Amino acid sequence: MNLSIIIPAYNEQDSLKQNLPAWIDFCKSKGWTLIIVNDGSTDKTRDILSSIPKSESIKIVEHKVNRGYGAAIKSGFNEVTTEFALTMDADGQHALSSIEDLIETQENTDADLVIGSRVENKHSVRSFGKMIIRWISRLLIPNKISDLNSGMKLYRTSLARKYLPLCPNSMAFSDVITLSFLADRNLVIETPITTHPRKTGKSTINLNTAFDTIIEIVNIVMLFNPLRIFLPLSLIFLLGGLIWGIPIVISGRGVSVGAMLAIITGFLCLIIGLIAEQLSNIRMSLILDKKENKLDE
Repeated sequence: MNLSIIIPAYNEQDSLKQNLPAWIDFCKSKGWTLIIVNDGSTDKTRDILSSIPKSESIKIVEHKVNRGYGAAIKSGFNEVTTEFALTMDADGQHALSSIEDLIETQENTDADLVIGSRVENKHSVRSFGKMIIRWISRLLIPNKISDLNSGMKLYRTSLARKYLPLCPNSMAFSDVITLSFLADRNLVIETPITTHPRKTGKSTINLNTAFDTIIEIVNIVMLFNPLRIFLPLSLIFLLGGLIWGIPIVISGRGVSVGAMLAIITGFLCLIIGLIAEQLSNIRMSLILDKKENKLDE
């Protein structure tokens, strides 16, 4: 496969010391391009990367300041010249052998995005948070993906670049780009991968990451399919108003102010949803046209 591997790194000096030689040797043996993005690290990550001998198959991208996980991946994609690109984390948890599993899945299914699904402790706090995010995402954008925010994904480069302007620079990038593929009706496949426990460093995922992800999921739904939010709200208010008001009218007690307010609110939600749908189509056209013009330049 014509492939580039993107690895965003932030303060991963210990992991790079352990894993970098293996990554380089593996990519060279396959004829793949390795792209490592130093996202403004404050440790010795930059020194370690600068010591790598210059090569056409190894690209180092430097951020002067920390811009975020998503921003690092976006910078990596700017350097990709291959048909497919794979992202993996710099903490050494993703097994190199799993890359072959993702490639095999893509070749067998012609998928546009292949997600490496991890097996985690279902009783951990982080697992509970992911379950909440997964439930919200399925409510807003129907999908069967179990590991939305997996860091190991195999992308069709042209499609990934199409959705990059829609994705945040934060850790929510992983969830949002997956939902972008799904919302735009691309083929997304999930396949199990092998992971190793983190041996060095510390994860940057926290409670704020979860809230940020939920907000970004709502934003992406509002962009692709706002009626998914406004139509159920409209139906709830309309049905609630009718159920509340009809018995009062039948009993001859006039019209309930509360019921009328609910019915009017339902109609307003429907109208706002239809307007949002039109604005969504216009915004999508502007974003994608701007992206295509930039690529042509």
